[in-house]
Amino acid sequence: MRKQRAKKRYLAPDPRFSDPLVTRFVNNMMWDGKKSVAFKSFYDAIDRVNQKTKSENGYELWKKALNNVMPAVEVKSRRIGGATFQIPTEIRPDRKISVGIKWLILYARKRNGKSMANKLADEIIAASKNEGAAVKKKDDTHRMAEANKAFSHFRVR
Repeated sequence: MRKQRAKKRYLAPDPRFSDPLVTRFVNNMMWDGKKSVAFKSFYDAIDRVNQKTKSENGYELWKKALNNVMPAVEVKSRRIGGATFQIPTEIRPDRKISVGIKWLILYARKRNGKSMANKLADEIIAASKNEGAAVKKKDDTHRMAEANKAFSHFRVR
């Protein structure tokens, strides 16, 4: 490689929970650079999770939901001798978090509901119980990797 590897940028922690992961989540949720709107939606969703579950901490439930959504393996397409194979590969930890965040936000947006805060709260509650569309996506990905385990010797380097 001619150029240096890009330096890892570290995010500032969010004001309420002092967690950089929350900032990363909000940055992924944000549209058109409206970070304050995204933070408001996220905090409202956490408050709604608190109200709906009554007993548990919404922040802890969100972390649990994110862990339930993060995949361990994924499949990558690789063309070998005219045929395209789906090759299962392990995901590095940073990408695991990235994919989990994106799926949680994507399937929250696809839900029926009035506001993003409501939809996100419902998806967080569902994912923390190992239900919901985001967890189903993870299970489908794992199933696909398991089905194509025979091609793992073609692993991309």
